[in-house]
Order: sequence, then structure tokens, then C-alpha cells
Amino acid sequence: MPNRAQGKSSIWPRILPFLQWTPLVNGASLRADAQAGLTNAIIVLPQGVAYALIAGLPPEYGLYAAIVPAIIAALFGSSWHLISGPTAAMSVVVFTSVSPLATPGSAEFIALALTLTLMKGVFQLVLASARLGVLVNFVSHSVVIGFTAGAAVVIVVSQLQNLLGLSLETTGTFTDNGWQVLSHLSHTDSYSLAVGLTTLISCVLIKKYRPRWPNMLIALALASGLAFILDPTQQHIAMVGAIPASLPPFSIPDLSFSNMSALSSGALAISLLGLVEASSISRAIASRSHQRLDDNQEFIGQGLSNVVGAFFSCYASSGSFTRTGVNFTSGARTPLAAIFASCFLLIILLLFSDITAWLPIPAMAGLLLVVAWNLIDFYHIKLIVRAAKSETTVLVVTFAATLLVALEFAIYAGVILSLVFYLKRTSHPRIVSILPDPNAKHPQFVSTDNKRLPYCPQLRIIRIEGSLFFGAVNHVQEYLQNVNEPKLLIVGNGMNFVDIVGAQMLLQESLRRRAQGGDLYLCNVKEGVMRTLKRNNLLERLGEDHIFANKGKAIHRIYDQLDPKICQTCTAKIFQECKIAPPNGEQGIAIEKL
Repeated sequence: MPNRAQGKSSIWPRILPFLQWTPLVNGASLRADAQAGLTNAIIVLPQGVAYALIAGLPPEYGLYAAIVPAIIAALFGSSWHLISGPTAAMSVVVFTSVSPLATPGSAEFIALALTLTLMKGVFQLVLASARLGVLVNFVSHSVVIGFTAGAAVVIVVSQLQNLLGLSLETTGTFTDNGWQVLSHLSHTDSYSLAVGLTTLISCVLIKKYRPRWPNMLIALALASGLAFILDPTQQHIAMVGAIPASLPPFSIPDLSFSNMSALSSGALAISLLGLVEASSISRAIASRSHQRLDDNQEFIGQGLSNVVGAFFSCYASSGSFTRTGVNFTSGARTPLAAIFASCFLLIILLLFSDITAWLPIPAMAGLLLVVAWNLIDFYHIKLIVRAAKSETTVLVVTFAATLLVALEFAIYAGVILSLVFYLKRTSHPRIVSILPDPNAKHPQFVSTDNKRLPYCPQLRIIRIEGSLFFGAVNHVQEYLQNVNEPKLLIVGNGMNFVDIVGAQMLLQESLRRRAQGGDLYLCNVKEGVMRTLKRNNLLERLGEDHIFANKGKAIHRIYDQLDPKICQTCTAKIFQECKIAPPNGEQGIAIEKL
């Protein structure tokens, strides 16, 4: 009975993960979490409004998305410092996914955005329940860097009309936005441009010289003051307007089949992007906080936060890098900091909602230009460009696709291209010829790529560095068929995996060589490879006496099968056996274990 009770009690922390950290809460942690939460609430106020504008939603929806999802993700996620909410990348994808179906800002647009959020959460929960979070690993770092850089450019171009005080009707695409702005540059409003540039410059300067100050909030305050001085009657400078002072209202997403079908591609892409964002941010913070993460639990937290948020007027959310970083550096100790941040933001929303009526839209545009600039990871872009051409190609293609096609397809394009390059690399495993080093004090083998060594005319020894699967068979087979030496020894310690197609290829090569008077041998074969060879009698047909534990035993056995006439005229003498006795000799030879 005690064991049963103990087993039952241990289930609850897995079902309710917040039970794992609630015992750690005390007076000191409450104070630290409350302070971090207040700092976060101040930071997210301008951010939430700005991101909602990017998403094509009324400004209050950005604040709603910063309240409910943060609480749910904190309670059911794994990371103690990750804070969920609206992000720039999420906002761009929401806008580009929904805008072809409805007018931005309309009731239909809002309903579809909430539907997209619900579908995103459901997809994430399905991936988590099937423990398929590993799929996120197929979204390479180059794809994320290229996508976020492209999203940054999309944000900049989409906000240029607000910065310049223009009112343009566009399709919302990068090309149309850019062309429309260029065509109407002569209609730029100088008042709006002055307010926008003031916001941008002051935000950058405050961040540089007073990094602990809330630079975005101060920049918006300065811009609001300048807008009141330049345009007190608000005839030139457009304002955000007051937002409703209310709790996040209950909402019902549009669940019609036609709209869900139209949003399915974007929902899958945004769910993968959201998981990549959340997992990468939580891992980055965990490396500093030394917390052990459960990625699958984090995916459950992200999925639940979007599912619940969709019914409380919250659009797609994910882990916020800015808020999570501030949360950690502000001294947060438990996920209560995220809950405190939501509570403080809710208080601000209820008591000070009129503050947004004084926020100029050009100022928000200037703020978003700063956000967009920070999205571009120049450091890692340089590393990727220097590292490999394939990764650079993935980055450039993803970046270009982000600008020219629907953003969800840009993610797919990057992922597919990454997989193509990965398959190309794995389908061409490196094959090196190895020979004994005559200058070494102890017997050892070296690659002939590094040293020019004499070779045996009857025996070639090669090492395959990579798995021998169906995609690599053609490349390896072509190499083996070009080996002129009749006898071939394959060193298998670099082969982690061999599928049935690879095993059949080895058998075919063995039979081909035997028909020509040669043979094929294996040594240093791993256990997993041996299991594949034992299936379907492949090992029996290859010959168990053709597979050796190490190179020393293999060479000793193969040497006795060489043609002694060729050995008599050979001057290479590269093996120890060559210096002791001719092939089929009667002298005993000590077997070197290499």
C-alpha cells in the first residue's frame, strides 16, 4: 500500500508541473519575483501595443496576449525564467497568414487570428503528446536566423508608411509596401517623421548610455511630448487611441472548416516557429541558471498557453527573448515572476488604459524599427557565412523567401533545403585509405591523405566515416568498384549504422571480388552493424571468417591469402608480416592488436 500511494503522489508533479517549484517559494523569492514582474510589465506595455499593430490587430490585443499566455506557460511549462507573450516574428506571421482572408483590424480578421492561435496550440499539444518535439531540431539555426532577419526587413518596410505619415492601401506584401512607399515619398509628413525619428534616436541613445532605464517607455514619453508641441490639434500626427479598460474578454475563434483549412499551413509553420523560439530561449537561459529543462513539458506549456489564450482574445504567443532576458537579469527565482508581470500589466490596463491615447503612431513605428534592427543577429550571420556554403545558402534562401513569398512557406523552404544539404552530406560519407605508418614507434595506421606512403599492390585498407544507408550506397559502391587491389579490408568503426540496402551492397561487392579472384573483409564492426548483417543470412553469405575484431587480426589472416609471387617482387613491405615470413609461411606471427 505505501508503494502505491507513493506512486500516485509522484504522478501529480508530472500533471501539474508547478508543484515542482511551489515548495521553493518563500518571502525572499516573492520579493524578487515581484520586482522582476513589475519591471517586465513596464517593458511589455509599449511592446505589446507595437506587436499588435504589426499583427494587424487593435493595440489592446497585444496586451491581452502578454497576460493570459504568460500565466499558463509559467504554470505548465518547464523553464523557471521563460516568459511567453507576443513577439515580432509571431506577429508578422499572423498578419501575413490572416490578411489574405480578411481586412486587418476587422472583426473577421480578429476571429481568424484567434483561430490561427487555437490551431497553433493544438498542433503544439499534438507534437508534445506524441513526443515529437524532436521535429524542432530539423529547423536549423540558419533557418531561424534567416527567417528573423527577413521578418525584420518586412517589419521595417511595413512601418515606413506610419513613420512617414502616409496612408496607403497595400496588399501587405513586402514588394507592394516598398513600392507604394517609394511612389509616395513626396507626400511625407514632416511632423510624423520628426516624431518617429525622435523615438528611434532617443531609444537607441538611452539603451546605450543608460541600459538599466526603460528605454522604450522613455522614448515614447518624449515622442508624445514632442507630438503635443508640434501638433496639439492632432491634424497631422495620427494617434494609437485609447484602449478598453477591461479584462481580456472571452472570445470564440472561427471554427468553420473553410477558414481552418486555409489557415492550416500557417498554423503548422507558426507552431514549429513558436517551439523553436521557446526552446532556444529557455535553453539559453538554462545554460546560465543551470536549470534542468524538460523540452516536452515546455512544448505542453506553449501549446496550452495558445489554446487557452485563443478563448481570451490572445493572439499567437511564444517565448519572448527580451522579457525572458529581463526576467532573469532582474533576479527572478521562480515562474511566479511571469504571473506577477501579468497581474501588474492587468492593473495598468485597468487603471491607466487612457495612456495609449497619447501615443503617436509614428512613434510606435520608430520603436518597431529598433525592434526590427535587434532581430537581425549580425554576429551569427557572420559565423554562418564563414562556416559553410551550404548553411549560407539555407540562410539566404530563407531570408529571400521571407521577403518574396508567404512567411510560413519561407520556413518550409529553409527546413527542406537544410534537409537536402544534410542528406547530401550523409549520402557522401568520407572514405579514406589507411596504411601502417613506417616511422611510428608503435604500430599505428594513418590516412594516406595526410602522408605519402608505399602501398600494398594486393590489399587496400579503407575506413568509411559515415553510416551506410540507402542514400549513401551508390557513392560508396562507386568508390569500391574503383579500388584496383583484389583484396579489400573495410574498417567499420566509423559506421554507426548500416541498413539492409547497405548490407546487400557489401554482399554484392564481396561476390564480385570473389568472382575476380579477390575478396572483401570487415573489421572493427560495431554491434548495431553486426545485428543488421546477421539478418537474412547476410553474415553467413559474407562469411563469419571474413569479419575480424581488429585490424591486426584481419591483416594477419589476409596476409596468408596473398599471392606469394607478387610479394617476392614487392618492395613496399608495409606490414609487419612482410618482414617476418612470406605468405603461407610456417613461422608463427604475433598478432598485433591495433
